[in-house]
Amino acid sequence: MPTPNAQAIAFLQTRRSRPAKTLTTPVPNQAELQTLLTMAARTPDHGKLEPWRFIVLGKRRLTELAQLVDQRATDMGLDPDKTQKGKNQFQDGHLGVVVVEVQKPSEKIPAIEQTYSAGAVCLSLLNAALASGWGANWLSGWPNHDRSFVEQAFDLAPHERVAGIIYLGTETATPPERPRPDIASITTWQLD
Repeated sequence: MPTPNAQAIAFLQTRRSRPAKTLTTPVPNQAELQTLLTMAARTPDHGKLEPWRFIVLGKRRLTELAQLVDQRATDMGLDPDKTQKGKNQFQDGHLGVVVVEVQKPSEKIPAIEQTYSAGAVCLSLLNAALASGWGANWLSGWPNHDRSFVEQAFDLAPHERVAGIIYLGTETATPPERPRPDIASITTWQLD
C-alpha cells in the first residue's frame, strides 16, 4: 500500500497560478532561483536529452524587451490592443524565466516528446515556485511565438523556441478559484 504525502497532495489539489500582473517585489534572489531551476529540471526527459534551457530576465531586461515588442508590433502593423497586450507581460514583470525548448537530434526520442518535456519543465518551475511560497505565472503570447522577436530578444537558434516565460514574484492578491474540468466528462474508463 502506498504512503501518501499529505502535504504534496494538498498542494496539488489547491495549486493556482497567480496572474503575472499581480506579482511584485521582492522576487527570488539568485540562490533561491537556482534552487527553483534545479527542482524544475527534475522533470520527465526521455533519453536524458535535456531538450530545454533557461534564460533569466531581470526588470531592466524586461523593460528593454517591452520596447522591442513595441518596435516589432509596429513593423508587423499590429493593432494597438494586441501590441499593448504583448508589451504588458514584459513591462509589468519583475523577474521572468524563459524556458527555451531545444530540439536535439535523436533516433529514439521523437521531437514531440522533447516538446512535452519542455512543457513539463514550465509546469515544474511554476509548481516549485508556488510550493516555495512565491507567486508564479506561465505566459506565452504572440511575441514569444514570433520568430523575428525571439531571435532578436533571446538569440534563439533555428532549432529552439520559447515554451513559455514563468514570471515570479510576491503575490499581492490571491486570485479567486476558477472553474475546473469535469473529470467525468473527459475520462474514458477501459479497465476490463
